[in-house]
Amino acid sequence: MTLKLGLIGDNIGASRAPRFHVLAGRQNGQEVTYDRLVPQEMGRDFDTLFDHVKAAGYRGINITYPYKERAAARVRIDDPGVRALGAVNTVLFDGDTPRGFNTDHSGFIAAWRKARGDAVPGVVLVIGAGGVGRAIAFALAALGAEEIRLADTDLHRADALATALRAGFSGLRLHTGTDAAALSAGAAGLVNATPVGMVGHDGTPLPPAVMRGAHWAFDAVYTPVETRFLRNAQAAGLHTISGFELFIGQAVDAWHLFSGLPLDEARLRADLATEGAL
Repeated sequence: MTLKLGLIGDNIGASRAPRFHVLAGRQNGQEVTYDRLVPQEMGRDFDTLFDHVKAAGYRGINITYPYKERAAARVRIDDPGVRALGAVNTVLFDGDTPRGFNTDHSGFIAAWRKARGDAVPGVVLVIGAGGVGRAIAFALAALGAEEIRLADTDLHRADALATALRAGFSGLRLHTGTDAAALSAGAAGLVNATPVGMVGHDGTPLPPAVMRGAHWAFDAVYTPVETRFLRNAQAAGLHTISGFELFIGQAVDAWHLFSGLPLDEARLRADLATEGAL
């Protein structure tokens, strides 16, 4: 029986999620289809498209920018931590009510451990308080960040995330604002959780000059893998973590939710590298 999966999001033509899940299925002798589902291209809004896939025999879907918070309102969320962060990127259709999960959260923690081991994040600037920013901010708090600064052009959105974090992490220092550069002074970690820098959205959310003095940087963008944000961070001497590591981490966890089948991650990474240059 074919495992029918998909991805709802905007600007997802370069996503490697379809290749990942087809390869994961191939490891297990499982036929997988994985569709790119762009609401505007399909002449539907998000809710109409969500209803369509719910009724169309999909086992599950991933959700990406800019729909993760909207998806959270359409599903049952059993994990109180995911309910608190208020965004989902993985949905299972396995009953009357779709179930929502956030593998960005678990995927970021896996990426952090792989790159930084047991190190604590310190004082961190997170640029972007949308769906992926919420997941990363909650993950950073769980990893022991002492202070998180949230920069977003929509101050209300940054403040809402700060309120959610404050409810779950009482000792965490939090600051919000609209000017990422102003909030960067003295930060140990710099995180891009916006679409700036991805294919179709060239640029960087932070001037290179203000990166000096930080210790590490992470970019949630992985198409391309080497973003301008990460190149500037490397030039400033920071330890960088690619969004590709988050992509792998969240996809591994999503695959287990979708299929319940095992996965040889090292083999899959090699297959991805062979079948398409990173």
